[in-house]
Amino acid sequence: MLERVSEILTKIDDFVWGVPLIVLILAVGIFLTARLGLLQVKHLPKALRFMVKNEEDGDGEVSSFGALCTAMSATIGTGNIVGVATAIVAGGPGALFWMWVAAFFGMATKYAEGLLAVKYRVVGEDGHSLGGPFYYIENGMGKGWKWLAKLFAFFGMCVGLFGIGTFTQINGISSAVNNFFDPNNAWTVTLFGMEYSWTVVIAGLLVTLCTALVVIGGLKRISSVSQIVVPFMAIIYVVFCLLVIILNIKAVPAAFAEIVTSAFGARAVAGGALGAIIIAMQKGIARGIFSNEAGLGSAPIAAAAAKTKEPVRQGLVSMTGTFIDTIIICTLTGLTIVLTGAWDLGLDGVDVTIKAFQDGLPFAPQVAAFVLMLCLVFFAFTTILGWDYYSERCLEYLVGGKKTPVLVYRWLYIVCVFIGPYMTISAVWTIADIFNGLMAFPNLVALIALSGVVAAETKKFFNQK
Repeated sequence: MLERVSEILTKIDDFVWGVPLIVLILAVGIFLTARLGLLQVKHLPKALRFMVKNEEDGDGEVSSFGALCTAMSATIGTGNIVGVATAIVAGGPGALFWMWVAAFFGMATKYAEGLLAVKYRVVGEDGHSLGGPFYYIENGMGKGWKWLAKLFAFFGMCVGLFGIGTFTQINGISSAVNNFFDPNNAWTVTLFGMEYSWTVVIAGLLVTLCTALVVIGGLKRISSVSQIVVPFMAIIYVVFCLLVIILNIKAVPAAFAEIVTSAFGARAVAGGALGAIIIAMQKGIARGIFSNEAGLGSAPIAAAAAKTKEPVRQGLVSMTGTFIDTIIICTLTGLTIVLTGAWDLGLDGVDVTIKAFQDGLPFAPQVAAFVLMLCLVFFAFTTILGWDYYSERCLEYLVGGKKTPVLVYRWLYIVCVFIGPYMTISAVWTIADIFNGLMAFPNLVALIALSGVVAAETKKFFNQK
């Protein structure tokens, strides 16, 4: 019976995350890029300046940079380390090229999401902000579309509670810690009728405690922690990736050549050139979207809390999140993997990236493995924080702003983090994946419907400047 349920869920997941959704997300990005006149190229320098230059007198709860860090806390995660490796192993080095394509058009999508989030947000007298796809669907498209807004909010709440926010992240943390400190499970304890390593139990308890201490404080505490942890861990990870690249600098041109030629089927095997291109495209674009979340509608929930009076300005700041997440961090991960040849050794997942670090760095293998474990732990922890905020806002919209259900949900979220390390049912991950994909559909409908508003606001802002 369980196997049959698992098969059905897998089929639904394959359909939701199949070619139609990937093509739709990419098509919306291409459409917005054309309508906004390559805004992500023309105004990227301005966007990067706005990212670190906050407005002082805008409405909202946190600074623009704080809102960006909250959004990036949810996007910079295991996808940047494990997801890139998985894509390159399955689709070849060419998958990285298609991740760039997804990110390039995704920047226009993220810009539109951030702009609409601020334009249609609701700010209470206490400065409490609520915005995101549910509000730009309801207020932008009209009350008749409120059912679509509620659908998005329901899917978003489920993603946070049952998937990306809790089970998958804490499981990733406990597994990474266990693989480093007790790979042979020499120190075990019996819980719930199963044997677990003490490292899993201790890691799970520590992360649950840290999560509780942060999320109980609400958005401002999540934002303040994210502003410290996200840049700090991203810089450490980038430095180590750059070290691998510098030490193998002579191989960089050949690696780029392999990425580009592989993207267009030059390394075709039995499936032929077209088959190789399709696999590289599918894996690269899907992983790119999964990593930077452009089009899924999650980041605008954080963008709506930014202290700003200019929707366009926050749209530009939001756009930098995709640039940093995929164009910089995912590229560095992919380059280290291609440079060292770690993708072609029969390994999978995090083992590929660990192997790339171990072969590319002049340290003992344990040092490279420790650095990567640390990055995984902190990236996954910040994702837990970011998704708590997203899913709370979704619930707040569903219950009409009532505080009690949100407080109950917050504790339920902490409970899910606590039990996460002991969840081994693959169906949980599949359900999470399905809800994550379903979030995108209402959001993409709104982005197309409101693209005229985005274009008009953009034109007005740059004409004034």
